[in-house]
Amino acid sequence: MNLESALRYSHTLLDQVVRVGDTVIDATVGNGNDTVYLAASVGKAGHVYGFDIQAAGLEKTKTQLLLTGLLPQTTLIQDGHEHIDNHVPADTEISAAIFNLGYLPGSDKTVVTHGETTIAAINQCLKMLQAGGLVVVVSYYGHPGGKQELTTLQSFLRELPQKKFQVLTYQFINQKNDPPILFAIQKR
Repeated sequence: MNLESALRYSHTLLDQVVRVGDTVIDATVGNGNDTVYLAASVGKAGHVYGFDIQAAGLEKTKTQLLLTGLLPQTTLIQDGHEHIDNHVPADTEISAAIFNLGYLPGSDKTVVTHGETTIAAINQCLKMLQAGGLVVVVSYYGHPGGKQELTTLQSFLRELPQKKFQVLTYQFINQKNDPPILFAIQKR
């Protein structure tokens, strides 16, 4: 057995809760890898809402979705994830959401996620999350402002009520260069 990277482990966790027909959120579309994975997981009967502030990432993602035939079950939204409530119907129940914090690989490294907007988005997802569902957050914090966002996130997660949520941390602690940290929030 090999221990999985944070990215691979995020999919292992999501595989346990995402089913065909579900509604899910990719809060940070980036280059679209998680969006495509989620769209395949929910199938034609399900739906993925994908958010990103950068048009370049959304265009790459749209191309991947078109090539794989997964675009029909996906809504791509160019807006910050803190505005999920503005785009997802209020009565929507989700089985999962995923966040990859930091910046878009291969893009402008000054455009990054921020603790305050990330917390707002996570709170919106938690309100829509069904019992047993997961919100997975992978924090890439090795950039300017990344450690501050990580500290804000950890403080928020520690305060989630234990009777309502379980929070898992997964990280390789003996790796150099700020290895990513995965947080999984499960609604009880």
